[in-house]
Amino acid sequence: MIRLAAMNETPHRRRGAYLLPNALTTAGLLAGFYAIVAAINDQAVVASVAIMVAGLLDGIDGRVARLTNTQSEFGVQYDSLADMVSFGVAPAILVLCWVLNDFGHADSMVAKLGWLAAFFYTACAALRLARFNTQSGVSDKAYFQGLASPAAAGTILAAVWFAESRGIAPQQVAWPMLLLTVALGALMVSGIRYFSFKAWPVSDRVPITWLVMLLIVMVLLIVDPPAVLLTIGAVYVSSGLILTARGRYQARDRRARRLRDRLGGRRPPDES
Repeated sequence: MIRLAAMNETPHRRRGAYLLPNALTTAGLLAGFYAIVAAINDQAVVASVAIMVAGLLDGIDGRVARLTNTQSEFGVQYDSLADMVSFGVAPAILVLCWVLNDFGHADSMVAKLGWLAAFFYTACAALRLARFNTQSGVSDKAYFQGLASPAAAGTILAAVWFAESRGIAPQQVAWPMLLLTVALGALMVSGIRYFSFKAWPVSDRVPITWLVMLLIVMVLLIVDPPAVLLTIGAVYVSSGLILTARGRYQARDRRARRLRDRLGGRRPPDES
């Protein structure tokens, strides 16, 4: 009787999912899916805007979940699957339909490079998301290991949108777009460190300078969205390379100092 009473007192765990953050994730998934439809229908700019909207919603849903204390394992997995569609498949379909589908002569080996590059990007995005999920509990929150898939997708859409806004024919940038697609895919699965904005800001208050900079960026986005987005993408992609190179240089410098300390200030022997 005592055991039965204890079992009856055990609180029943309610099943289900939190509405608000998962609704935002669903809206982002819808934007990513619509980007695929628009890209297939040769609406490159519409597809680019849809991917950008998906990126904005992806940045909001996680913060909403943390602010409202509605985080869950279901939401984490659902967000990852939505990211795969919006930032793994949609950008690949966009660049494939815009330029890589007509890469080289039909049925030639060069023509196959187009869809293979798009597939390579998609596969790397899947690997990037899988690695992020398995390392989410142990990795440094301040940095990403490898380029985040939303940043890679944003760089692709910005390049396509910029070319369209300047009247640049896809055939004129076929090789650069192929190399960019492959490079972004490789960066996603690399060990290069990128600053994570998920750990920022560290408090509810930020310097006024940050608000002024945000205002300037917003004004520039209104004036020329594709050029500003492409600039932001190029700066962020390059920042990881610089950050990683600087970190490795500092690590070598620390090892050299420790070696000098162990040798009592003497220079290490010449290995040659």
